[in-house]
Amino acid sequence: MRLSSLSLIIICLVAVIAAGRARVSHDDLRSQVMAHERAFAATMAARDFEGFGHYLSQEAVFMADNDAQRGKEAVLHAWRRYYDGRQPPFSWEPERVEVVESGTLAYSTGPIRDTAGRRIGTFNSVWRLEAPGRWAVVFDSGCDCRSQPP
Repeated sequence: MRLSSLSLIIICLVAVIAAGRARVSHDDLRSQVMAHERAFAATMAARDFEGFGHYLSQEAVFMADNDAQRGKEAVLHAWRRYYDGRQPPFSWEPERVEVVESGTLAYSTGPIRDTAGRRIGTFNSVWRLEAPGRWAVVFDSGCDCRSQPP
């Protein structure tokens, strides 16, 4: 009886360990990143600057024109102005997300829109899985489609 109880405990432990190591599907990972990107974008509409910071990696690098803000504090400092005021100056939404095979990095891209809803650019972000189910932006850049020929 004692041996069968011990065997059952060992089988249960192995099952728990295996379940903890089970890979999340790429569809699930893409869905996670898509949800994070949508929530990240929602911080702009909600005027939630603190929420914006929640989605930034400590190592975040945001690139604009020929400049780059390096580190979460520098990004927060540069982006504060976009969160001042009652109306958001722009919005963005993800159109596409891809995840690397290891499931630790993801790329998201989609339109940037002005206050009238016209597409004015495209954003590109790289997300890193920093804890189970917690993705953070490590790289971000955008291009202004208004400056490009039709």
